[in-house]
Amino acid sequence: MSKRDLKKYISGLNKKQLEEQIIELYDKFIPVKTYYDFVFNPKEDKLLEECKIKISNEYFPIRGKKAKARRSVAQKYIKHFISLGVDCYVIADIMLYNIEIAQTYSSNKVVKQELFFKSMLNSFEQAVSYCIQNGILTDFKSRVVAINEEAIKQNWVNFYEFNAIIERLDY
Repeated sequence: MSKRDLKKYISGLNKKQLEEQIIELYDKFIPVKTYYDFVFNPKEDKLLEECKIKISNEYFPIRGKKAKARRSVAQKYIKHFISLGVDCYVIADIMLYNIEIAQTYSSNKVVKQELFFKSMLNSFEQAVSYCIQNGILTDFKSRVVAINEEAIKQNWVNFYEFNAIIERLDY
C-alpha cells in the first residue's frame, strides 16, 4: 500500500474508527507501543542511563562473566533512539560514550582483535559525522579530541586514522 492509498483510506474513517485502529496498533505491535509511550512520556534521562548501563555491561559485566565488547549493542540503542526522535545531544552522547567505555576497557586489558579497533574507528567516524550533520560538533569537541588523544596514547593500530578524522575538521 502506498502512502497515498493509506491517506485515502484514513480520510474515509470517522474519528471512532480511527481511534480503534490506533488502539489496535498499540496493542498489537511493540514498536508502536514503544513510540507512543515515548511520545507521551519522554524520559530521555532514564533511557540514557539504561543505555549507558547496558553498554558498560558489555565491557565490564556486573556478573563475573567475560566481557563481550560488542559494538552492536550500542548501535542498536542508537538506531532505536533515532527512530524515536530522541534529542540529538543524547544520541551524540551515547555514540561518544560507547567509544570512551571501549577505550577504558582497552586501557585495562590488551585487545588483540583488529576488528575491535576497526569497529571503534567506524563508531568514531559515525559520531563525528552525526555531530556535524546536527550542528553540535562544537559542543562535543573536547570529547572528540580526547577520544583521539586516548587512541594515540594507547597506541591503537589505527590511531593514524583517528587522527586523520580530527585533522579534517575545521577548528
